[in-house]
Amino acid sequence: MADRNESRVTEFILLGLSDTPELQIVFFVVFLIVYLFTVAGNVLIMVTVYMRSNLHSPMYFFLSNLSFLDLCFSTVTVPKALANFFLQSKTISFNECMAQLFFLHFFGGAECFHLTLMAYDRYVAICNPLHYTTIMSRRTCLNLVISTWLGGFFHAVMQALPTIQLSFCGPNEIDHLFCDVRPLSLLACSSIFISETLAMANSGSLTLGCFLVLLISYIYIISTILKIRSADGKRKAFSTCAAHLMVVTLFFGPCVFIYMRPSVTFSADKPFSVFYTILTPLLNPLIYTLRNDEVKKAMRRLRGRKVSFPEKQ
Repeated sequence: MADRNESRVTEFILLGLSDTPELQIVFFVVFLIVYLFTVAGNVLIMVTVYMRSNLHSPMYFFLSNLSFLDLCFSTVTVPKALANFFLQSKTISFNECMAQLFFLHFFGGAECFHLTLMAYDRYVAICNPLHYTTIMSRRTCLNLVISTWLGGFFHAVMQALPTIQLSFCGPNEIDHLFCDVRPLSLLACSSIFISETLAMANSGSLTLGCFLVLLISYIYIISTILKIRSADGKRKAFSTCAAHLMVVTLFFGPCVFIYMRPSVTFSADKPFSVFYTILTPLLNPLIYTLRNDEVKKAMRRLRGRKVSFPEKQ
């Protein structure tokens, strides 16, 4: 037992995407540009929704919260990846690694629940428009958003706690861009059966539950849209739903591939992880703004608006 404690890993080495110096410079520049655009795009959506009174509706309230989640989700992984590309040392302490794992699943889980919530919002708006403002009141919307954050927290605890209990006594090289359950489990020198079972059961119930709600919501939504007689009404409803479906597909697709299988490494794991943790937070604001005329108009008005500050007494 003494030897085991003495050999316990206190830090990990993130191998990243490549050990070639030239490629690391390229990755650094690309990731930096993507991250800056991600921050700018999501902050712009949050500011636009906050500043424009015509966007103070449940749909845009949920959109601004999604932008905040995307910003946090990207910040968990990208700054550390940029530091690893730029610096020679690629180490990360055990505590920092577990913290990164926790917040990765915290914001990722909250986003899964939030995307499902947005589908429910579209279901109420399209299938029950006369009672929409009553059902989706401000208090209800706030409670629903809080519940998505609580769901993300519970999911993160269920992913991180079993991983922290594993014994790591070497090697300490993580063949990944960031700390996550699967690459860490492959380094454990203790049995991963319980931790892997709990992680897969939690991920499976989260994915299946969200998928069923999304599926049922869109079955009702599509059947209702097909009954709309106005061509313009159909186009507007389909445009809003298509944007949400694109975001759901981009986020859930890689997550299902990575987390809904046993701990076996595939060459596509790292590209898929890069896609849903780094590119998806950039694409979400682009998808929603490019397909939403109201948001684009609000942004143009905001750009031409003069900001004035009250004078001090």
